[in-house]
Amino acid sequence: MTPPEQNRLAWSVVLLLFAGSVMNYVDRSVLGVVMPQVRKDLSLTNADYGLAVNAFLVLYMVFYILGGRVADRLGCRRAYSLTVIFWSIASMLHAFARGLSSFCVFRGLLGIGEGGFYPAAIRGAAEWFPAENRAKAVGLFLCGLSVGALITPPLVAWITVHYGWRASFLATGAAGFLLLPPWLLLHRRVKQVYGVSDPAPASRHPEAAGLSIEETPALFDVLAGRKYWCVLTARALTDGAWYFYLFWLPGYFQEARGYTLERVGQQLWFPYFSADLGALGGAWAASALIQRGFGLDRGRKMVLIPSAVLGALGGLTYFAGSPLLALALVSVALFGHLSWATNIHTVISEITPRKHMAVLYGITGAAGTLMGAVTQPLIGRAVDWGGYAPPFLGVGAAYTLAIVLLLAAGRIEPIRRAAPITALSR
Repeated sequence: MTPPEQNRLAWSVVLLLFAGSVMNYVDRSVLGVVMPQVRKDLSLTNADYGLAVNAFLVLYMVFYILGGRVADRLGCRRAYSLTVIFWSIASMLHAFARGLSSFCVFRGLLGIGEGGFYPAAIRGAAEWFPAENRAKAVGLFLCGLSVGALITPPLVAWITVHYGWRASFLATGAAGFLLLPPWLLLHRRVKQVYGVSDPAPASRHPEAAGLSIEETPALFDVLAGRKYWCVLTARALTDGAWYFYLFWLPGYFQEARGYTLERVGQQLWFPYFSADLGALGGAWAASALIQRGFGLDRGRKMVLIPSAVLGALGGLTYFAGSPLLALALVSVALFGHLSWATNIHTVISEITPRKHMAVLYGITGAAGTLMGAVTQPLIGRAVDWGGYAPPFLGVGAAYTLAIVLLLAAGRIEPIRRAAPITALSR
């Protein structure tokens, strides 16, 4: 097996992980685009809509953790196929909803399938890429989040205008099955080359040195420490803001800014394109600063803090004097969010010991989803009570508090085991 061929297979895996990430976010984002039509057809209040979104988020949160267990047992190859099939069927079932109960059930099933995908994708990146190149692979398939959110408004708006909202769920759900043939063909080639379908070629590369055994803290010690919880809470708060934009933004522009569904399709892709630029720009800027000698702590924070400030500007969207200014503010906010997210995800991997990295990263992801789940019904009630001003102000406050927590976490450096107290030190 020559290195160029191994490299081609590895990047082919990542490209299909990216495609899966795009479809994952398309299927979860459909509801946000057709929310007014679904509410009208199924006689749902804003609070009902929040409950349906919450059904997705609760099970997504649970299977974000359990999915890692499944991926560890089955491997990336089988876990990828299983989750794609499960969530695609769940997405199509939305077309047959007849009321709040059935809609919540189908949203929950979607959360089960989609929650299991990202642990499988992370495992795939770890299987195929050594540590020095793994961030490139993870960064590429995570870009699928904003690409999926970007293409959903125009695609779903066009389908809904011509065929109705139920057809949107059928079409986008069925599209997921297109991922399976190239995935299976790729792994047939992998088996021909390696003799097995899950070769884990990255395990043949030496890993970068980590903490020594004496320095590595126990899992409980990390969970009991201030640094980890400050970073976890900072991520969770901003994840909650992202879920607000994802699930409520199309409805806001239709209900509060007078957009037609056609105009949503024409213009609402731009904030998500801006988010893509933020993801790439934030990663490049932090890497450049660190390479030029600013250090890990200073280099990261020089990008994280301005990014969070841009995210906080989204809180002013409600008070913008025109729809175009509101769209511009949201675009700036999402640029800031993905720049922040790219770096805060990296910070989590930089402060946690390698021995516990997967479980600790999974806990932060579950915490972010829990924040989204808790806030969705509250957002629905707030919109029913006082319009969109309260949630937008909450978004601004979330990023502001995230900055405070980032600074309270202290230096960005690995968490180490506390030195034992000896008689001499006493």
